[in-house]
Amino acid sequence: MLTYRVDDMTCGHCAATITKAVQAIDAGAKVQVDLARHLVRIDAARSMAAAVRDAIAEAGYSPVEVTGPAVTAAPAAARGCCCG
Repeated sequence: MLTYRVDDMTCGHCAATITKAVQAIDAGAKVQVDLARHLVRIDAARSMAAAVRDAIAEAGYSPVEVTGPAVTAAPAAARGCCCG
């Protein structure tokens, strides 16, 4: 499972945009979004990490891969697609 912190993901529209971007490169990808923590978890092969990160970035967001057992989110950035 791949996990990204996306601090500029601020609303449901952002989450849907990121989900569509990921599924455009892997139609079978299972995407879980935690808006409160600004986390996106994707059930995809580790070999897809760069492609997934690039797809999220091309959708207009700033993904940072998170590794390790403790996953914490930084405060949300002031900008977003439609809420900031």
